[in-house]
Amino acid sequence: MKKIVILLLVVVFHKVLPAQNTNLIKDAKITFSFLSNEVDGSVSGFSSSSVIDLKEPGNTVLKGSVATETLKTGNFLRDWSLKGGKYFDTETYPKISFQSTSVEATDSGFDVEGKLTIKKTTLPIRISFIKTGTNLTGKTTINAYDYGIKVKKRKEDNLVAVQFVFNLK
Repeated sequence: MKKIVILLLVVVFHKVLPAQNTNLIKDAKITFSFLSNEVDGSVSGFSSSSVIDLKEPGNTVLKGSVATETLKTGNFLRDWSLKGGKYFDTETYPKISFQSTSVEATDSGFDVEGKLTIKKTTLPIRISFIKTGTNLTGKTTINAYDYGIKVKKRKEDNLVAVQFVFNLK
């Protein structure tokens, strides 16, 4: 009887625990480029509870956030303005967060569909990732205007290219 219980536990935990081909994100570098102003920057303060399955991308779950207070563009006055109430309002909205909803394999990596939350707005986005060594590099473009961050008057002038470089454990 004891052997049967142990065998059942092994079978159950084998299905519940992540497979050996899963990875966690060790650290991340997230950069952006505000296209119409040619302003580059970064955000840090990254935290994640992601599990990445490179052999079965459908099992991958990407979930993480960055601290809005860490926004940097290389210009102190611009950074101060962007962190203020008119744009990111870092006191009220201290995090930008992402949660994947689906992951599909592609020829060069995988595409992640998910929900990005900036300030009080959550919208669907797609991020395309490629794997190079122990890094995953993802790219997407968002419109800051859609999230209530209106740097330029015309919506089409508020495009931001975002790049994620995740170093995997």
